[in-house]
Amino acid sequence: MPPNPGPPSPGPASPGPASPRPANPGPPSPGPAGQVRRLILLRHAKSDWPDVPDRERPLAKRGRREAPAAGRWLRDHGYQPDVVVCSVARRTRQTWELVAPELGGSPAVTFDQRAYDAGARTLLYLARELPGSCRTALFIGHNPAVTDLANALAETPDGPPHVHFPTAALAVLEFTGDWADLAPGHARLAAFTAPADR
Repeated sequence: MPPNPGPPSPGPASPGPASPRPANPGPPSPGPAGQVRRLILLRHAKSDWPDVPDRERPLAKRGRREAPAAGRWLRDHGYQPDVVVCSVARRTRQTWELVAPELGGSPAVTFDQRAYDAGARTLLYLARELPGSCRTALFIGHNPAVTDLANALAETPDGPPHVHFPTAALAVLEFTGDWADLAPGHARLAAFTAPADR
């Protein structure tokens, strides 16, 4: 897990057991404020722990199996990103290299240092920077940031959805509006899947 010197997450997150089933199935209807957008959060696949700096840790054998399965799940469920924002860590880069062939398409890919050091708030800022032409974005990052952001964005008056990301877990969050307006409680958890479900 990389160091997290960034600011605190934008909302509470209470880790809990992952649910393999879609949450609130069915996309929301576009409203006058804008169009439906999707933010897909993917935690990197299982990494190894050799005696190297954290940023240089590679995927383990299990991770090299998990990552392509995540790509196939996205393809089979029709989640094709327009934009990919990936941490600069070796394990996240290798995750994307194994996800990409399963997805197809040619999304614009950015390897961002901020996604490596990020807390949830920094990931949120990265999402707010996305271009208006982007309908679906895939962020490949680390815990606890991806867990914290998913729970914060999908929080309702009854509380957060309590998703917790094992390695190679995916959350699909949907909201209506512009990226710049994305905020805690503003999205809906459309789907969540972990390697045990695939």
